Amino acid sequence: MSVRSTRFALRRAVGVGAALVVVLAAFAPAAQAAQPGPTTSPNVTSPDVTSLRAELRDGSLLATHGVRNVCAAAKAHCLAQVVTSATGSTTALSTTTPLGYGPADFANAYHLPAATVGATGTVAIIDAGAYPNLESDLAVYRAQFGLPACTTANGCLTITDLHGGPPLTPDPTLFGQFEEENVAVETALDMQLASAACPGCKLLEVQIPVGDGFNNTDAAMADFGTAVNTAARLGAGAVSMSYQYTSDPNVETGQAGRDLFHPGMAVMASSGDGGFEGNQHTGWPQNLPWVTSVGGTSLFATNTAGTTFSQTAWSGAGSGCETDLPAAVGEPATVSAFCAGHRSGSDISADADPATGPAVYDTYAPFSGQPLNWFVVGGTSASSPFIAGLYVRGGHLSQVIGPNTLYTAPKKDFIDVKLGQNAPTNGCQSVSAPVQLCQSGTGWDGPTGLGAPNGLSAF
Repeated sequence: MSVRSTRFALRRAVGVGAALVVVLAAFAPAAQAAQPGPTTSPNVTSPDVTSLRAELRDGSLLATHGVRNVCAAAKAHCLAQVVTSATGSTTALSTTTPLGYGPADFANAYHLPAATVGATGTVAIIDAGAYPNLESDLAVYRAQFGLPACTTANGCLTITDLHGGPPLTPDPTLFGQFEEENVAVETALDMQLASAACPGCKLLEVQIPVGDGFNNTDAAMADFGTAVNTAARLGAGAVSMSYQYTSDPNVETGQAGRDLFHPGMAVMASSGDGGFEGNQHTGWPQNLPWVTSVGGTSLFATNTAGTTFSQTAWSGAGSGCETDLPAAVGEPATVSAFCAGHRSGSDISADADPATGPAVYDTYAPFSGQPLNWFVVGGTSASSPFIAGLYVRGGHLSQVIGPNTLYTAPKKDFIDVKLGQNAPTNGCQSVSAPVQLCQSGTGWDGPTGLGAPNGLSAF
């Protein structure tokens, strides 16, 4: 996407979305109430999960399946991508058992210690919209993969609005239900990937109004700032945002940007899913110097047991320069030089390719009446909450200001991703940008940053 494209007026955006909902409503079943736990859905087929899992592990899943954005409305700002049942289809590939990667796969890929090892602080996730099935869906995910229960009753899970009040109430309108069903996929992904990264951590879900996930306004970005402040006040060690907005100086150095400055709390944002964004400007909030920009890789199993892995840069991973701003905090001159001394992104990466994506569980379907159950999701929406979980599990947060501690960590603490690119071969050169902003190689590069985690030592 072009993050410097002309903004659409809010009224027009809502009008387009509402028209889309009217069309879809003619084909959708009656809206249903929130459903607690596993559900068999009309759109669940009976694919051969074993063969599909093999395709995911070798990266060939999208040869026979499609992919669509989670947030179907035009100009939506949540970044996750769902694998669909066939090429050209918009129907999610939905199964009754998981075929995507789970916590044990990521532990093997990133050489993480046993699930009981590490600090046990709080990971905060900021997402748009109500999601009354969040706790029950999270329970299914964690039980499936043998993670300890994380509930509101045992104090592990907290769900608040952006001010720290009660969770949002589901939107009763057809348009609101359509939006909430979309962004619930994002929320499920975020909470479940944070769980995979830090099984012993507490989880804090901070909900902002559902419209913030779809409208590129300063008010929406201000709500993220308020939510980050709330996460800090409630004791989060790290916070993740899987959204990206058109940036400008008002939100970069204005109150919305300043609200994301929290020394001692790691603040993550997805680097984006549109590949190389250019050598002038990138999207907010990952472009802020005090935010860690999380890029993406494709993750391949290299043995039949699925216990060893290799990685390349994911072609969709966002990268580029933000010439409005100085280098990221701690970003060495050798990295910021690729952007003439300005903020170069990304900083670190993890699996984000939908073709090699994680398993996610979600049953909230107030608009369509068709729960997704298990499905596969990708995008830097997956890598950002995962890295946030590792920051908290690592436990060394007192000196964190944006990505600074990553840049002082030894090289051995990262898996250097040396192959892959996120633009055509001449993509960077066509705008006179260094090839390192588009193409992986030895050391730092735009799509994957310093690389993928190699254990917890960098955190």
